[in-house]
Amino acid sequence: MSNKQVIYTVRVEFGDCDPAGIVWFPNFFRWIDAASRHFFSENGVPRWEETARTLGVNGTPLVDTHSRFVNSASYGDTLHFAVSVKEWRGKSFVQSYRVTRGEDLILECEEVRIFSAKREGGGIRAVAIPAEIRRLCE
Repeated sequence: MSNKQVIYTVRVEFGDCDPAGIVWFPNFFRWIDAASRHFFSENGVPRWEETARTLGVNGTPLVDTHSRFVNSASYGDTLHFAVSVKEWRGKSFVQSYRVTRGEDLILECEEVRIFSAKREGGGIRAVAIPAEIRRLCE
């Protein structure tokens, strides 16, 4: 596991909630995606446009996700997304998220993401994790 952890903070707005006043679940995945990029940014990894130019890496698309919702959240809540890399693999990595509101656990999530590059002729392909990115994030 990476020993680095980054906190991404979100304030839940009224429009983030369903008619019952609880966060509509797809919003959690939008925030998790933002928290993933925030992790790399906070560890000194340049924007993906820059890494595409210098390393050939244009992002970290999601290939698998598992989540466990424990409590609900509502507008006015401040949520903290604790993000770390649980495991580095050859072309993929497992990113872990623990979402809390104060001391209350809201959800836990693990994602498998790849480092991607453009495929000649269109689309993307998985590439080996650049050593310089891994070094910054470990």
